[in-house]
Amino acid sequence: MTRFIDDLAGAIKDTLKFIFTSICYLLAGALIVSIPIYLIAAVFENLN
Repeated sequence: MTRFIDDLAGAIKDTLKFIFTSICYLLAGALIVSIPIYLIAAVFENLN
C-alpha cells in the first residue's frame, strides 16, 4: 500500500511539474515575442 501511495504521489508531482513548466515556457515565450513587437510598434508610432 505504501508503494502505491508513493507512486501516486510521484505521478501527481510529475503532472504538476509538467503543467508548471509548460506555463513558464508559455509566459517566457510571450515575453520574448511581445516586448520586441511592442518596441517596434512604439518606434513606428513615434515616426508618424
